Amino acid sequence: MNRIEAYITRIERRDNITVVSFNADGQPMRMMALGLTSPIAVGTRVILGAKASHVALAKQLDGHLSISNRLEAVIETVETGALLCSVTLRVGPARMESIITRDSAETMALHQGDSVTALIKASDLSILEIVEKGET
Repeated sequence: MNRIEAYITRIERRDNITVVSFNADGQPMRMMALGLTSPIAVGTRVILGAKASHVALAKQLDGHLSISNRLEAVIETVETGALLCSVTLRVGPARMESIITRDSAETMALHQGDSVTALIKASDLSILEIVEKGET
């Protein structure tokens, strides 16, 4: 599980849906949740989580996407298996992993030191831990 430290910048609630905006070392992020019951407030420091298999990669991303979380990253390692690749990324001070198919990694010609964009849907992000409560 990828762990990303961030703090909450905005909370929007309508009915049973909550959209939470974060700042993760200067990069904006968003999470969409149904029935969120965590005691959170603007300013709360949290650890966000995303499964490695839910982190897509893009090289030379241009255009509009519906994916909210676009994190600028640098590839640290690419471990190629028979079907899948594990790509370790540096996102600011954090380290993340993306699991993608070998075919995708080869098509994008991913190598150590390449700049990529890590993409995570808002519904694939979760709050793993509350580090420090914000103001309510």
